[in-house]
Amino acid sequence: MAQKTALVIIDVQEKLLSVMHEKDTLVKNICTLVKACRLLEIPVINCRQYPKALGETAAEIQELLTDEPVDKRCFSCAAGDDFQKRLKSTGCEKLILCGIEAHICVYQTARDLISAGFKVEIPADAVDSRTAENKQIAIERLRQEKALISSIEMSLFDMLETSEHPKFREVSRLIK
Repeated sequence: MAQKTALVIIDVQEKLLSVMHEKDTLVKNICTLVKACRLLEIPVINCRQYPKALGETAAEIQELLTDEPVDKRCFSCAAGDDFQKRLKSTGCEKLILCGIEAHICVYQTARDLISAGFKVEIPADAVDSRTAENKQIAIERLRQEKALISSIEMSLFDMLETSEHPKFREVSRLIK
C-alpha cells in the first residue's frame, strides 16, 4: 500500500513569481499536480510567505484550491505552528514539495521535514528560483539531504502505482 501523501505548495505568490527563471512552466506544472491531487483525493497545503508584501498565490493555482492558505514568516514552512497543525491533520508520511524559491524556502522546508522523519519528494520541474544556477544548486543540496528528486510525471504515476487505478485515464490526460 502506498504511503499517505500530501502536496505542499510553497510561496507561489505574485511578486515572487514575477522574477522566477521559468515561471510559466512552474505554474503549469503545479496546476497539473494540484488537479491530479484533487482527482486522487490527496491533501494539498498551500503556504504563503508574508502575503501583505509578496501578494496572493498565483491566480491559476489559487482557483484550483479549496482550503485556506497557511501564512508564514519563517523561510521553512515546517517552522510554523499553523503548518504543523495542518500537516498533522493529514496524517501523511510522504510530502511532495513544489514552489519557490528552490534554494531558500523549498530547501529549508525539505531539510526540516526530512529531519522530522518525513519522506520528501521534490519534482524538479515544479520548483524554481530566480536563476537556473540557484535552482541547480538547490536540487544538488536537496539530494544530499536525502530528498527524492523526480518530475511531475514521475510523481503522478508513482501516486497511481498501476494502470488499473480507477483514476488512471483522468490523471494521464493531465500530462498529455
